[in-house]
Amino acid sequence: MIRRRRIDLPIMRTARRTAAALLALGAWGCASAGPEPLDPAKSEAEFRARTLDDPGLRQFAEGNPGAAPAPFPPASWNLSALTLVAFYFHADLDVARAKLVRGRAGVATAGMWPNPVAAVDLERVTHVEPGFTPWIYGFNLSVPLDALWKRGYRIEEAERMSEAARLALAETGWRVRSRVRAALAEHLFALRGLELKRLEEAARATLVTALERKLALGDIFRLDVDAAQGDLFAEGRVAETRAALAAALGLPLAALQGKSFAWPELERPPALESLSLESVQAAGLLNRLDLRGLLAEYEAAEAALQRELAGRYPDVSLGPGILYDQGQQKFTLGLSMTLPILNQNGGPIAEADARRKEVAARFHAVQASVIGEVEAAIERYRAAIAEFGEADKTLSTVERREKAIRRGIELQELDKTALAGIALELVQVREARLGALKRTEDALGALEDAVQRPLGPRGAVPEPGSSRPRGEDQ
Repeated sequence: MIRRRRIDLPIMRTARRTAAALLALGAWGCASAGPEPLDPAKSEAEFRARTLDDPGLRQFAEGNPGAAPAPFPPASWNLSALTLVAFYFHADLDVARAKLVRGRAGVATAGMWPNPVAAVDLERVTHVEPGFTPWIYGFNLSVPLDALWKRGYRIEEAERMSEAARLALAETGWRVRSRVRAALAEHLFALRGLELKRLEEAARATLVTALERKLALGDIFRLDVDAAQGDLFAEGRVAETRAALAAALGLPLAALQGKSFAWPELERPPALESLSLESVQAAGLLNRLDLRGLLAEYEAAEAALQRELAGRYPDVSLGPGILYDQGQQKFTLGLSMTLPILNQNGGPIAEADARRKEVAARFHAVQASVIGEVEAAIERYRAAIAEFGEADKTLSTVERREKAIRRGIELQELDKTALAGIALELVQVREARLGALKRTEDALGALEDAVQRPLGPRGAVPEPGSSRPRGEDQ
């Protein structure tokens, strides 16, 4: 009995200590993530509390010195400043950043080494010689060796998918910036339209006063009503575009109350010659973020196919161990492998090859679509800038006529009725020019979206940042 206890206790103690150490090591390496319940009421309150005076927004802007105006916040918000606001607040970028975090976590997962498997054996011999223990204790490990070969393909696939997620974040940033650009342009055009409607109303009133001895009473009232209805419509358009701008920024409408906006470049669309359309067409194929993202996805699909092809070969595991056999200590070394008898991984290989071909087909489809989109956008801008040039010429002609009429009145060759008429005509021509300018801006915005880069003096697009800038704000 004494001899048995001398033999039993050390091996049992060793087994217990080894198991405890393995469990402690596993627990020490585990990542923990506590519960984070969503609170819709809290997130709504936080959204409605957003303002352009947020200290975090200023800190975020100061981290983008090339795009942020100084001082920040500015007295008048331009496209660059509002782009930073959208990059700070907009939820679409939060979603894209979360996907990038998941992609980077996938790289960490692919790079993990598989854990060895520990096993403890206990056997009892029924018939033993006197003086020997009937117990046989064994401890062994199973260490996978196939990771030395196939792990690299998993890492490469995960890295390419992480790169695709990074490009998707940049593409989301461009789309957010594009919506801000369009919303800001619409709002400024609406403000200009309201201003011209009020000038038109004043010009009509002046004309009615000048012609009140010549016009019938009903016509006078009709002119007044038409002008008032146009004024109300323009005011509603301003409110609508301000709400759209707030939505594009990821802000409540109240955050824009009392704020002024400016975009001097809006009045000066770039000439066709300054755009270098050949380089614009080339940029549509080289700079498009969706095309670059599809290339990264294709490289990931290539790595996935190589990983599945490697799966045709056996996975090998090495099994070192120790055995205490009835008083004798023995060391063991085992080798195990999977046997590719029932299948040679044909199904996963076919799936991976099909995914690669699918990504290739998507790339060619998007590439062809981009070529057509860029060419159509160039022709649209060519027509719009020509229309705007004609509107500018018409405005210059009417302005010269107005000067001539004023000179004729000074020389008492014309009466003031002619001046009232040319004033109304001048406002209407300016309204037509504003419409042509808006169509030109829309066409330029479509061309920018086609090549996914700013054109003309629009300023650089800031980096949206891969980490969430608002911290715990939901």
